Amino acid sequence: MIAQIKGSLIELTPAYVVVDCSGVGYHVAISLSTYSAIQNQNEIKLHTKLIVREDAHLLFGFFTKEEREVFNLLISVSGIGPASGLVVLSTLSVGQVIQAIQNEDSKILESVKGIGNKTAQRIVLDLKDKVIKQLDGFSGIIKQNLTTGNDNRKQALQALESLGVASKQGEKLVDQVINKSPEATLEQIIKEVLKSL
Repeated sequence: MIAQIKGSLIELTPAYVVVDCSGVGYHVAISLSTYSAIQNQNEIKLHTKLIVREDAHLLFGFFTKEEREVFNLLISVSGIGPASGLVVLSTLSVGQVIQAIQNEDSKILESVKGIGNKTAQRIVLDLKDKVIKQLDGFSGIIKQNLTTGNDNRKQALQALESLGVASKQGEKLVDQVINKSPEATLEQIIKEVLKSL
């Protein structure tokens, strides 16, 4: 089990990073909040979750232990895989996910691409008791802000494609968001597109 990875950041995208650890480059899938938190850093440390499948070893990285913990809770729910877990954490903050589960507010969870009414209700039902038990562990949750870059459109399209959005559909929706809000950050662009799907 790989629980943590620390090294030089050699590639950064909204969907994944490549971290050099003693000459070995690890491809690590990340959420938008983690992407926001590690901007402009050369050396990074991520809390990780390794998922082993018959055809692949997948490594997921998170800036905070709280985010990793919420990811682990989400993927413990039937019908929520790692990709869906990352989409949830790319659309909603850790605090919003915890609050939605605590308040039994499945509508907030339904705003996430690919999460329907039944799945949202299942998340609330399966995780409410677990979240209450672990509430003290979530006390260090912080919100991350994103710095706007010149290539937000390109990076947004790349991130959306990795989240399963068709390229033509992604281009149309990203352009709509940028035309409406030219100052939107990369994270805001992606969140708005995901909400509109």
